[in-house]
Amino acid sequence: MKRKQIFNEVEYLMITYCKDCFVYKFHKEEMGRRYAHKFCITKCTVGEKIKAFGSKLSEERK
Repeated sequence: MKRKQIFNEVEYLMITYCKDCFVYKFHKEEMGRRYAHKFCITKCTVGEKIKAFGSKLSEERK
């Protein structure tokens, strides 16, 4: 995958699923911003996909 294609995939995921995410808003209100962010990165399936794309970008640079 080329870098631009990876960036487009990540942008699509964020616009489609992350924008106005009620789970993030709930955790942010109940537990705080840090917990909500950590939840998105470690437990959310969309966050895991975005993290995988980031790993691909890192590998591509090496």
